[in-house]
Amino acid sequence: MRLADQRFIDLLAAFRSPNPTPGGGSASALSGAVGASLLAMVAGLPKSRAQNADDERRLVTAGGSCASISERLTTLMDRDSEAYEEVVSAFRLPKSSDEEKHARASRIQDALRLATETPLEVMRGCVEAIRQAADIAAFGNANAASDVQVGLELLRAGLRGAKLNVAINLASITDQAYVTTTTQRAEQLEGDAESGRQAAIRWLSPANG
Repeated sequence: MRLADQRFIDLLAAFRSPNPTPGGGSASALSGAVGASLLAMVAGLPKSRAQNADDERRLVTAGGSCASISERLTTLMDRDSEAYEEVVSAFRLPKSSDEEKHARASRIQDALRLATETPLEVMRGCVEAIRQAADIAAFGNANAASDVQVGLELLRAGLRGAKLNVAINLASITDQAYVTTTTQRAEQLEGDAESGRQAAIRWLSPANG
């Protein structure tokens, strides 16, 4: 059963169980999914501040994008656990001969890349949702300003958690060109997220209420 299909109480039990999955990567995806869902909710509330058809279009588009992103992040909850299992399986491969050692090492590196790309995709999803927040903050119901802020904080937590998972996997990858490029991508995504957050926060000040 998919993590997202479990009862919430069972999902929490899965997170606190001694099993390694679901772990921090899945929790990061969940945090982002909830944050994106909150933004989508605000975009759909009545009594928006849209002043014209273009404002309304931007608000509806932003809300729809956040809803889609939330679904994507929900899927990544399971993909992160699956990627971890691939790494574990690779480390369990036999290593009696040089040929087996070579095959095992290659499989481990492939699995680590997969385990890196998954949280990187979580980061991308969080950034995409944060970029929609400015229109939602600008045109959404003013009484839901705190919901926008909570959504942003959950998305930022999801992004930062995913970045930690990227970093820990990169530490075991031997392809230094890939490590350098991926590190730069993660740093850029974090910077983009902060820029998007600041753009949204400006609309949540009392002067814009």
